[in-house]
Amino acid sequence: MIGTAFQEGLERFILYLEGEKQASPCTVTAYRADIEQFAAFVYERRGPEAGPGDVDTWLVRRFLGWLNQLGREKSSMNRKLAALRSFYRFLLREGKVESSPAALLAGPRREKRLPRFLSYGEVEKLLAVPAATPLGLRDRAIMETLYASGIRVSELVGLDQDDLDLEAGYARVLGKGRRERVVPLGSQAIKALRDYLLRGRPVLAARRNPPEAKALYLNHLGGRLTVRGVRERLNHYIAKAALNGGISPHTLRHCFATHMLERGADLRAVQELLGHVNLSTTQIYTHISQARLREIYQQAHPRAKRSEE
Repeated sequence: MIGTAFQEGLERFILYLEGEKQASPCTVTAYRADIEQFAAFVYERRGPEAGPGDVDTWLVRRFLGWLNQLGREKSSMNRKLAALRSFYRFLLREGKVESSPAALLAGPRREKRLPRFLSYGEVEKLLAVPAATPLGLRDRAIMETLYASGIRVSELVGLDQDDLDLEAGYARVLGKGRRERVVPLGSQAIKALRDYLLRGRPVLAARRNPPEAKALYLNHLGGRLTVRGVRERLNHYIAKAALNGGISPHTLRHCFATHMLERGADLRAVQELLGHVNLSTTQIYTHISQARLREIYQQAHPRAKRSEE
């Protein structure tokens, strides 16, 4: 339960995110949930009349401490703090509060975890699993596209047929913050897409009346495929390929970046292809490459290993 003042401020903020900021549906949903959780926390500790203007920095600190006691991940806590900062920036602009209690707070420092990725051989094994059925042709095209372009799965399911230029070998993608970019597609992804568009999509589209005209990737009922649908299908193929767990559609994005850098791609070029605003976000993949180089060094250099005593 949240107070009336918080509810009114939140609804105005959501309209701002959807309209002026054109935030993605996922961002809007996450920010709403985060702010509602904080508002409920305030309600329980300050009463139903407490609004955003009654919150101080100490109360936000208590909220973060409470989340920590609940065992929440540091990444989750940082996202909630970012949501509160954005919410209060909006309220400041609207003149609803005099200061932001979250502006000067630093979130918990996150551990640097190297993203999970597959070797090239494992990627090939995964891509070879789908059968030549309408759904199999679709799934092969999905995985080839994710690996060839490094796009996010949310960007993939948002693709329309008109976003493809297979003759030129490119796809137009709408990424985070409604930023548009053009990504190249390799020959194998282009072939898989042609096969799907010729022999897979028409069969799936016929299962819906009227047929879905725009969406590139369709589900088994002929509607636009969802992020959850892609994840479920990938899990199916991971099991069939007998690969280790912990692999998601995002893993293929990690594979794309890692394999590009390992083969000499420029870091800034990979940044542009991934759609990262900041180069520092892309630099995590250099750690992976360095780890791989160290592994090769340890295996190959005659004086890299300690001799047994």
